[in-house]
Parts: sequence; structure tokens; C-alpha cells
Amino acid sequence: MSGSCPRSPRRALAGTLLFATVLTLSACSSSGKSTTPPTNPASTTIAPARTAPSAAVRPLGVTWMAGFAAPGTPAQYNKVGVIKVGPSSAKNVLVLEPGTSAGSAYFVPLAQWIVSTAPGWQVWSVERRENLIEDQSELDRFKEGKASSTQLYDYYLGYLKDSSVTSHFTMVPNSAVAFAKQWGMAVAVQDLHRVIAAAQTLGGKVVLGGHSLGGSVVTAYATWNFAGRAGAADLAGLVYIDGGSGTSPETATAANLQVQSLAPPTASPWLSFGGITAPYAGLFNASGSAAALRDPNAPSLGQTSGLLPADIVPPQRVSNVGQYGYALNVATSPASLIAAQAHLGTGVATAGTVHGWNSAGALTPIARYATMFSGASMHGVDGTEWYFPQRLTDDTAAVDNGNANPAQQVLGVEATMGHDLPTDLLIYAFGARLGGAAVVQDARALATQSGIPAANLTLVNRQSTYAHNDPAGAYPQNDFFQNLIPFLQKVANRK
Repeated sequence: MSGSCPRSPRRALAGTLLFATVLTLSACSSSGKSTTPPTNPASTTIAPARTAPSAAVRPLGVTWMAGFAAPGTPAQYNKVGVIKVGPSSAKNVLVLEPGTSAGSAYFVPLAQWIVSTAPGWQVWSVERRENLIEDQSELDRFKEGKASSTQLYDYYLGYLKDSSVTSHFTMVPNSAVAFAKQWGMAVAVQDLHRVIAAAQTLGGKVVLGGHSLGGSVVTAYATWNFAGRAGAADLAGLVYIDGGSGTSPETATAANLQVQSLAPPTASPWLSFGGITAPYAGLFNASGSAAALRDPNAPSLGQTSGLLPADIVPPQRVSNVGQYGYALNVATSPASLIAAQAHLGTGVATAGTVHGWNSAGALTPIARYATMFSGASMHGVDGTEWYFPQRLTDDTAAVDNGNANPAQQVLGVEATMGHDLPTDLLIYAFGARLGGAAVVQDARALATQSGIPAANLTLVNRQSTYAHNDPAGAYPQNDFFQNLIPFLQKVANRK
């Protein structure tokens, strides 16, 4: 969902995607009606999502475990979570690291499909520690059908303009979370180390994958110096989903400036998107995708709010899902929002007073897309991070495919074992519209550094046909998935 590489567009993906979502999604309907979608087929233009059978045998939700004891961080935040999808008896685990401002729910539909097709595998989607700061209370009520779309909107955003709303979200002062300024790559990798260790206890193979900026975290982990041992020594494979670390690190001077910019007490620990400060991007994304999924046919309040740029406002009066699709679909979304896009269908539906969405021809069904971001049916979690550490974004620029460089010394990044990966490591890299060929090139370079043979690599570039979010969202035809399953089978069958 985001990017990190300084030599390609990937580093800028995160802000663009959430900025796009903020501008496009309406979290509410224009009424206080129930969130249950209408049952009259004539009034519904959203195509039902086709879902694969799930092999999961346990309720979905975040499992929290002890994380890295980050200096200065209160104990309640030294945790890392995972959503475990698949049978608990499966010994092999694919651990997936989301991109910038993406939450663990983003991978759940994909994970359910994987475990239904690849026997012996679980998928663990990582929920980073910063999500413990979120107030998911009203979103949970909405998912349960106990709050309307309007109530959802009022709680998180409407109160800002309507003083009569007395029960609402409370902002977290930056001064109360100053410790998060230290939540960079070292903290993310050390938290991930706990997840990998937990997966290893099952006795099977462990594969680490990541989307966009998550790809940078994958490389950082694999090349991290854990007391003279590369992180990849604990892994059987790496998976890159339109992301990676790049091979051109920033300078020590640039790294020092980044550290200094976070030093003032007034500086926010959180990444800001296009001038939109945390947590507003996450609030719009979580509530907007939930409304598009559960109340798709209500007229979009966002369309008539006057807050949206003209190039993402449809000429017709549209519903929540119509506005959502128009702004994020490849065919109608502006080039400036390339990181937010998926192939969601034909476009705004032609029938009705309030136009819905025509999903015909979609790679990624729009209901599936909204499910990824909203965390549908799960409590306490969605597909976004409302608070994303600025430091983690800064640190990705120093990873450099695991090669020691001066910026790493400034930032405390220890991804220095890029020439010491196990030669039997399997690597799968999939390039989509943003990373493209660079994702494949970075993976090949990483393998070459350690003498990993070409036969161990699965390299696929679908830059011309797959938007940045299609690899995780496309269904039932998905080139990323079709190459992933044999890759996982190859991992499982290796001695």
C-alpha cells in the first residue's frame, strides 16, 4: 500500500495512497438509516464480492504478543500483533508485512484465499504497535450494526463541524506519544523478529513477505545483523509485492536532517500525507471503506461536501460506493493518485437517481477492496494505520539492499548482511504499476550479492496491467497469486 525506495516512485506511495483515500471516501450517508445494505436488487449497483472458501478454523482477530522493549516506550505499547489466517495445525507460515499506513486487515482476503489453496500453510498478517493507539470503538459498533453511517461519521469527523455531537473521538496529543519518534526500522525489525520466532515454534518453514514499504522491511529483516547472523537464516523464502529497498542509499547528511526534524518537542512523531496530519487520513480511510462496504447505496456526503478536488468528483450524483470507485479506479482516478488505484471495474453505474458502481471487468472487486481497508467482521482492527511513524519512513532510505552505509550509522539501521544470505533462500518478486521492473531488479541484485542462484528466483513484472493494489486485491484471476502458490509449494517441499 505504500513505498519506500529513494530511487523509484515507491518511497512516495504511502502518502499518496492515504491522501487519495482521505479525499475520496465519504464516511457517512446523508441520513441516519441503518447500515444494512438494501435488499432490493434494483437499488443495489455494487456487485457482490466473490469470496474463496476459507480454511481458517478460528475467529479472525489480532493476536498480540510481547514485542521489542523500545527505549522510552511505555510497556503497553511494546507489543506486536498478527492476524492468523488458516488452520492452527498448519506448520508453515507466510508472514506478511503491510506497507506504509496499512494495517493487518489489508491482507486478510488474500490470506484466506492462500490458505484455501495451499495445504499446510498459515498466513500471519502483521499489526504494528502503533495501531494500539487507535480508538476503534465506534468502528466496531458500526461493524456490529449498532451504529449508522452518520453516527460513524459524527464520532470520528462530524463533531469537528457540529458542536452538538458530544460523544466523539478524542485526539491524542503529540506530547503524549513523543516516544514514537524512535519507532524506526530497528523497532519494526525487532518486533518482526518476535513474530518470526513465534512462527518458527510450529516446526515448519517460514516465509517473509511485504507489500511496498513492507518490501523494504523484508529486506531490512533479511539482511539485519542479529549478533553476527543474518535474519534470513531463519527464513526459507522472501516475497516482494511491488516494493523493495532499492540500491541507492541516502547520505548521512540527509539522515541527520531527518533526525533533527523530529527532535523539537512540537514535532509530530507521525507521517503526514500531503499536508494532512495524523490521524485524519486513517479516520477517513477506515470509516469511508466501511461505509462503502456496509452502506454502499446511500448518497455520498463527500461528493457534495466541497472538500474534494474537482478531478475526483463524478458529474453524476453518486452513492458512497460510487464515489469510492470513481476516485480509486484506474480508469477515472487522476495520475496524481496512482498509488491509490486498483482496477475496480467499468465505472459509475448509468442507472438510478443516485448512481452506484459497475464492477464489470474488475481485477479487484470493489467490495473486496473495501473489505481489505475496513477490516470487515473483525473487532479492533482495520486495513490502515491511523498513526504511522515518520521515523520508519525515514529509515527505509538507508536499507540499501543490506549494504552498510553512513546513513545506517546515523539512523541505527543494522541491515548490513546483504552479502551473507543463505544460498538456498527462495525469492519471489512481483512488480506492479509503481515498482515495476525496479522490484525485480532489486530482488535479483540482492540474490546476486549472496550468490543465490537464478533458479531460486521467481521474478514477475506486471507493471503494464496491475495497479499497485491489484496484487493483494485481484480475484478470481490474479497473476501474483498464481505464481505465489507454486512458490510456496516449492518452499514446503524443500528439504
